[in-house]
Amino acid sequence: MLCGSALAEPQIQSGYTTYGTPGLIEMPTAHAMPDGELAYTFSYSRNTKRNTLTFQMAPRLTGSFRYALLNDMDPSSGANLGTSGSFRFDRSFSLQYLISEESERWPAVSVGLNDFLGTGIYRSEHVVASKTLTPQLRVTGGIGWGRLAGVGAFDNPLGVVADRFKTREDRVSNQGGQLEASEIFRGDAAFFGGVEFQATEKLKFSAEFSSDRYELEDGATFDYENPFNFGVSYQVRKNINLKAHYLYGSEVGVQLTYAVNPKNPPNYSGLEKAPPPVVRRSAAALGWEETYRISAQNSTERRADQVLKQYGMGLHGLTITGATARIEIDNRSYLSQAQAVGRAARAMTGVLPAQVETFEVVPVKNGIAGAEVTLRRRDLETLEFELDGAWDSYARARIESATDPLNPVPGRYPYFDYDIGPYFATSFFDPDNPFRADAGIELSARFEPVQGVVLQGAVRKKLVGNLDESTRDSTSVLPHVRSDFNLYEKHGDPALKHLTGGYYFKPGEDLYGRVTAGYFETQYGGISTELLWKPVDSRLAAGVEVNYVRQRAFDQGFEFRDYEIATGHASLYYDFGNGYEAQIDAGRYLAGDWGATFALDRTFKNGWSVGAFATLTDVPFDEFGEGSFDKGIRIEIPIGWVNGQATRETYTNVIRPVTRDGGARVNINDRLYETVRDTHQPALADTWGRFWR
Repeated sequence: MLCGSALAEPQIQSGYTTYGTPGLIEMPTAHAMPDGELAYTFSYSRNTKRNTLTFQMAPRLTGSFRYALLNDMDPSSGANLGTSGSFRFDRSFSLQYLISEESERWPAVSVGLNDFLGTGIYRSEHVVASKTLTPQLRVTGGIGWGRLAGVGAFDNPLGVVADRFKTREDRVSNQGGQLEASEIFRGDAAFFGGVEFQATEKLKFSAEFSSDRYELEDGATFDYENPFNFGVSYQVRKNINLKAHYLYGSEVGVQLTYAVNPKNPPNYSGLEKAPPPVVRRSAAALGWEETYRISAQNSTERRADQVLKQYGMGLHGLTITGATARIEIDNRSYLSQAQAVGRAARAMTGVLPAQVETFEVVPVKNGIAGAEVTLRRRDLETLEFELDGAWDSYARARIESATDPLNPVPGRYPYFDYDIGPYFATSFFDPDNPFRADAGIELSARFEPVQGVVLQGAVRKKLVGNLDESTRDSTSVLPHVRSDFNLYEKHGDPALKHLTGGYYFKPGEDLYGRVTAGYFETQYGGISTELLWKPVDSRLAAGVEVNYVRQRAFDQGFEFRDYEIATGHASLYYDFGNGYEAQIDAGRYLAGDWGATFALDRTFKNGWSVGAFATLTDVPFDEFGEGSFDKGIRIEIPIGWVNGQATRETYTNVIRPVTRDGGARVNINDRLYETVRDTHQPALADTWGRFWR
C-alpha cells in the first residue's frame, strides 16, 4: 500500500482517498501505487459510506470499483439508484494513468476518469501533478472537470482546441453502465490542490483545497461550508492504514484501508517441504536406501511413485529407452507446473540408473499430456546451486509438444481421492444488505476409472451465514436464468454443488477435446462438448463449446425445472506475457441472447489472478435492467499464498455490480483452456523462476 516518489527512497507514503483512489483526502494525487497492489477502502462520514476495491493493474494504470451508500441524496440528480429505506446505492468505476513518473526536476503527472460507467453521481475527469519537495513533504496540484469543476470554475482551456469542449451536458437518467465518452473533459474546469507532510514513520498530515462543490449532497446528505479538507493518517501495520478527516467545514469522517500485494506473500519463503536434492550419479549408483530409505528390491516405477508422492505428486508413466527416460507426472500440489517439473526431475536423479542422461518430464492433467520438457541430467547436477540456475536451466531445456502417447504405469488407474474441509461463500451488493456470507463444510471427491475419464462431485452443508435471508424478487423481463439466485441459497441446504462425468482426449496434434455431462453447477446441468486448438509453444488459442442445459431445482438436489436451452460460444485466447491474458467469447447465452464477452486478467507468478470482464448482447439496456450489461471483477487467491503450504487449491470470487439475466453463461469445471494452459511453454516460461524451489 505504500509508495514513494521516484527520488531515492523518500519517507513520505502515498495513500488512498475516501473514494479509494490514490490521493490526498478526497482529491487525487499523481503517484501510482506499487505494481499489483490490491486495496480495499472503507470510508464513512455523515450519511455517506463508500466501499472501494482498487487494483494497480499495471505499473502506470490504476483501476477502482466503488459501492457507495448515500442517504438523502437530492432526488433531482436524476440518478437511477437502487433504494432501501432512506439510503440510495451507487456503483462506479475509476481509472487513473501515470503519464510520467517524478524525476529530480519534474513532478509526476497523471490523468484520471471517475464514474465513467456508472449513473454519473461522481462523474469527473482530472489531470494532476505531484512533486516531492523534501523526503517528508509533497505538494499536489491539478485541474478537474465535471464534479471537480464546482469551486472557482473557469472556461475550459481545451476550448481553444475545439468549441465542443466548452459545454458539458448533464447525463440523462439511465440504468448505469453506459459510457458517455462524448462528455469527457468537456465543460467548465477548476483547480484543486493539497499538501502532505510525513511527521513520523507512521503519522502523516494532509490538507487540500477541493474543487468539488457537492451540489447533490449539500443541505441533504450533509452541510457544505467551505472547500478545505484536513486529514491525519496512521499506518497501523504495513498493510493497514487508518485516517480521520475534517470535511467540507462541517463533517468528521473516518477511513480504513487494507492492502495486499500478490508479490509479497505472508510466508515469504513458504512452509512447503524442501525440494529433493540432486543426487549425483556416483551416489545414485549406490542404490536408494541411503537417500530415500526405500527398499532396493522395489521396481523402478514403484520407487519413482513413492518419491514423487513424498513431494506431492504422482507418477503417471515411466518409460526408459536407452539413455532417455520419459517421466509422466500428476502434479497435485504446486500451482506452478515449472516447480513440479523441477522437483520431479531432481527426484528422478535418485531413482533412475546412472546411464540415463536425458529426462523427458511430461505434466499430465485429466489424462491429457502437456508439454514435454527435456532436461539433461548433467545440467541438473551442474546448475543446482548456481546463482543464475533458473535462467540457465530454462535456456538449456527443450519444451515441445509431447508426440508420444501416454503410457500409464500399472496401478495408476483407477484413481480415487476425496477431501473434506470448510467452505466460504459470499454475496455482494444486494441493496438490502451489501454483504452476505455463508460458511460450512464441503465434501468433494474425484474418481478416474481409466485415462481421460474424470468423475467428480461436491456436497455442501451450511453451518452459519445469511445468504438465505435475501428476500428480493427478480423483476427481470428476461427468462430468470440468474436473477433467482437467492432462491437457490434459500432452499439449497444441504446442496449438491456439482456432480459430473467428463471425458478428455486429443483428437489430433494441437487439438484437445472434452465431453462433460451431469450437474455442472448450482443452477444448471446437462451435457457440454468442447474442442480447443492450442499449440504447445503458442500464446494464441481458439476453441468452440456447445451445451444443452436445463435449470436445476432450487433445492439443488437431483431434480430439474422446466427451463432448458442450447448455448454455445466460439472463444479466442491470447497470452500477452508477463501474466496478462485476454479472452473473447462470442455466442448464445442462457437467456437466449446473442453477444460477446471480453475479459482481461493478470495472473502473477505465485498464482494470484485479478481480472475484469464485460458482456454485451442483443438485449437492450432498458430490458437488461440496472447496470445495462453484465460486467464484473474476478479474483483468484491461492490458498498456498496465505498458509505457505504447497497446494493447488484457490479461493475464487466474482464480484458483479448487479446480478441480472442478460449475458449469463453456464459454469463448467475444467474447461480445456484452464486445463492445458499452465502445462504449455508460455506458462512454464513465465513461472520458470520456481523450477529450483
